[in-house]
Amino acid sequence: MIRKLMAGVALCAVAAMGASAETYVIEGKKVWTGTDAGTIENGVVVIRDGVIAAVGPSTTPKPEGASVISAEWVTPGLISAFSQTGIVEVDAEDSTNDAVAALSGFSASLDASDGFNPDDTAVDVSRLGGLTRIAVAPQPSTNLFAGQGFIADTSGAQDTDIKARAFTFITLGEGGAGLAGGSRPAAWAQLRAAFDDARAYPARYLAGGEGDVLNRRDAEALAPAARGRQLILIDARSAADLNAVMDLAESNRNLKFAIVGADEGWRVADRLAKLKIPVMVDGFSNLPTSFAQLAATQENAARLDEAGVQVAIVNLDNSSHLARLMTQIAGNTVANGMDWNDAMKALTVTPAAIYGLSGYGILAPGAHADVVAWDGDPLEVTSNADAVFIDGEPQDMTSRQTELRDRYRSLGKEDRPYAYAKP
Repeated sequence: MIRKLMAGVALCAVAAMGASAETYVIEGKKVWTGTDAGTIENGVVVIRDGVIAAVGPSTTPKPEGASVISAEWVTPGLISAFSQTGIVEVDAEDSTNDAVAALSGFSASLDASDGFNPDDTAVDVSRLGGLTRIAVAPQPSTNLFAGQGFIADTSGAQDTDIKARAFTFITLGEGGAGLAGGSRPAAWAQLRAAFDDARAYPARYLAGGEGDVLNRRDAEALAPAARGRQLILIDARSAADLNAVMDLAESNRNLKFAIVGADEGWRVADRLAKLKIPVMVDGFSNLPTSFAQLAATQENAARLDEAGVQVAIVNLDNSSHLARLMTQIAGNTVANGMDWNDAMKALTVTPAAIYGLSGYGILAPGAHADVVAWDGDPLEVTSNADAVFIDGEPQDMTSRQTELRDRYRSLGKEDRPYAYAKP
């Protein structure tokens, strides 16, 4: 027997089945695969034992006993390429903000995964927005080096799947200048000296030796990145700063770089494409809010994409609580010239490629079963995720926000607690 459910009510029923129902069939009027198969009209995705067993047209065999969900759209789980989700609960409350360590004597060795809280309300909110994986980075505080970022799922479980030390995050440009002593030359001098310290680790630190700018722990943490074994994320915005990063990349061909921000990336798009340096851009960043963003435009992502640059779309305005707005931002990039399929890849395929997440960001046999069922086009601001699967498991579709909505939406006068009676 096949149990058939509409997407709008599916998750409550399917989640209640728990691990006992290990096979699911998701039928979508449109199934976007993120592969050469493109978008399948009236398609089917079969999930079994945590992986995708089959993807195809409506004639695809449906396993006996499977739970069936019907949806308007089906896509891979979205991947936030840059966020602070799970390490910041209340920005202004230090006890819940583990993104910054302004009083610490460490920098590059700060491991953001040590501060990840799966109970953070923003994790649930992100999941309800269709995000199944998040790349989380700390903020720099004492120097250029913010520390080690990680990749996590958005299940909110205490045994959340975490890939620690997935990348090291560095700030250059205006921000780096301020952290390094007040100028870009100071920032670059600090960066070069730090790379020297890291490459010379451990020899330079034997017998009590000291590095030029990094202590022993920071040098040890930066060593994999400085030797080309770990991705380096660099925050840079202006064309001049981007060219400086590309100069570094050209002189260090063994290193792996990706750029966050790149507001003026369209001005140097051809060079970025030639060097195969991916960028993470916020399509809403179109104002000259600083001297590093004078040429910012909402067409930035489209122009970079057209030039052949790998583009991931992120929300840099509030990356802790509103990472989920990346779908709305992607929709705006489409309105400003980016191809719809490329915008979807910027939320799925490209982030997976940047971080080496094999089998994520696509719907294909053998891929990890991170899958989202939608009630409409995922890039339309009015669309919602009706069902989310992470590693083949149906996820809870409630958050603190939805619970508050449900609690107060139909509250009548008779339900209000006694408060005050006018004498």
